[in-house]
Amino acid sequence: MKKYIPSLLTLSNLFAGCISIVCIFNNRLEWVPYLIFFAGLADAFDGLSARLLKVSSDLGKELDSLADMVTFGVVPGLVLYHLLIKSFEFSPLLISENQYIWALPAFLITLFAAVRLAKFNIDTRQTSGFLGLATPACTTFFIGLIAIPNGTADFLKPIVYNSYFLYATAIIFSLLMVSEIPMFSAKMKSFRLQDNKLFYSFFFFSVAMLVIFGTLGLAIATVAYLLINFVRLGMGSES
Repeated sequence: MKKYIPSLLTLSNLFAGCISIVCIFNNRLEWVPYLIFFAGLADAFDGLSARLLKVSSDLGKELDSLADMVTFGVVPGLVLYHLLIKSFEFSPLLISENQYIWALPAFLITLFAAVRLAKFNIDTRQTSGFLGLATPACTTFFIGLIAIPNGTADFLKPIVYNSYFLYATAIIFSLLMVSEIPMFSAKMKSFRLQDNKLFYSFFFFSVAMLVIFGTLGLAIATVAYLLINFVRLGMGSES
């Protein structure tokens, strides 16, 4: 029975992604951050449980990527698409009868997520860390922006509802996912503090951002994650 536990966690990730899509289509975006948080937990613990239970398999690896493609590929693309449609109310230059076409660049995130996941499966260098931005981290940034329309930080609306800002983030985060920039893994390989000092530090920072800023804290934590990795790269640390 224990060999099915990691796969059940992976399928829970996928199911949460599917429900997130349903919520987006029904304009209930306020539920998406909670669903993605649950999916992220399932994604973090499926691999860990497989290692602890010693039931890792190629099937589990492929299933994980397929689930991630939905939850951390399709969902952020749809969220960004929704934000772009809303942004046209604040960007008169982009308002046209074909506004839905103007929003299609949002799915650059989905396309590059697919490339990212395909590369990850065949890249033997990414065992202890990542090369490029992981799809869950990319998703976290865009999920964090959902808080802006809901009034959590009204003063940021002119920025987040700026179409050019959203286009820029789509391009930047797409390129980051397929880049060769070394980034530390946000997945635990054990529960030992000695093995996860950076992870635990970042985790508690992220929790603090959530407490202080609400869902917007997810976007802030993602930016902080990128800055930490850029600093580590500049200092010559890739571990």
